[in-house]
Amino acid sequence: MHDSNNNIHYASLGRRFWALAIDFVFFCLLFFPITRIVKGVWIMTAEEHLWGFGWVVTDPLCIGFLIFIFLYFVFLEGFWGGTIGKKVLKLRVVSVDGKTPGLKRAFIRNILRIADSLPALNILGVVLILLSPERKRFGDHVAGTRIVRGE
Repeated sequence: MHDSNNNIHYASLGRRFWALAIDFVFFCLLFFPITRIVKGVWIMTAEEHLWGFGWVVTDPLCIGFLIFIFLYFVFLEGFWGGTIGKKVLKLRVVSVDGKTPGLKRAFIRNILRIADSLPALNILGVVLILLSPERKRFGDHVAGTRIVRGE
C-alpha cells in the first residue's frame, strides 16, 4: 500500500512473510549445528525435549534459542531498523516519524508477537495487516511502528 501524502510504501503481507522466512532459514543454519553439537541430533523430537507440566518446554537449549530469537528481533529492529530478512527484501521498521524505532519500541513490538499469533498461526496479525491502511499488526499499533519498503 502507498501513502500518497507522504510517499511512503508500506510493506505487503507477502514481503513481510518472506522476510520472516529468510530469518527462519538463518535460525535453522545457526541452531541445527548447535543442536547437533549439544544434543547429538540435528533436530530434536518431542521425546528429546525436557517438558514441564506436560506441555511447557523447559529444555535449556530450547529456552536459549527462544531468548536468542527474541533478542535478535529486538536489537536488530531497534538499532538497525530490520532483521536480516527485512534487509534482504529492502524493508525497514520505522517509528511514526520515520526513524529507527529504538529498543523500547522494538521490545514492545516484539513482545506483542504473542498477541498477534492468536488464536493460532498469526491469524490476528494477518487480519490486522490486511485491514490496516498502514499494514500494521497489533504490535505495530501499540509500539507506534510501521514496516516500509525502501532503503
